[in-house]
Amino acid sequence: METLPILRNEFEQEYETTKQFLAAFPEGKNDYQPHEKSMKLMPLAIHIAEIFGWPEFIMKTEKLDFAAGDYQPTILNTKAELLQKFEDDYAKTKETLASMREEDLTGGWAMNMGDQVLADFNKYSAMRHALNQITHHRAQLGVYYRLNDIALPASYGPSADHESF
Repeated sequence: METLPILRNEFEQEYETTKQFLAAFPEGKNDYQPHEKSMKLMPLAIHIAEIFGWPEFIMKTEKLDFAAGDYQPTILNTKAELLQKFEDDYAKTKETLASMREEDLTGGWAMNMGDQVLADFNKYSAMRHALNQITHHRAQLGVYYRLNDIALPASYGPSADHESF
């Protein structure tokens, strides 16, 4: 069984669901955080959008080294900027996945903090990790929305705000 068509489909499904969540992003709540240790709302939403660009980065590199400055957080201020970032990063991933071959998924990829290895994956596992991160952080975003009385879009079934069982 080939895994690349499955990855393409999963990223497409997560894109469609996440698009609904980001479309509900509330203007004027960028700095909202439910707890002092929680991320603020806009940085959380930006992080979700950025994850959609990870497959391109994973395929072009062998590692991400935080200590070397390989990652610099994106700073955005408006919902329009957030939605554009999301669309741009997904477009890169869609193009990357379309041009890949199954054997491209076997190369190694790691996340480091200098000499400390934080995660060691093959490229397929790194992309699965990205999909897991999308799900995790989108659920976190849903909690922020619920705490602000923002209707939740459906994810893997209807939400209480849109449909009942």
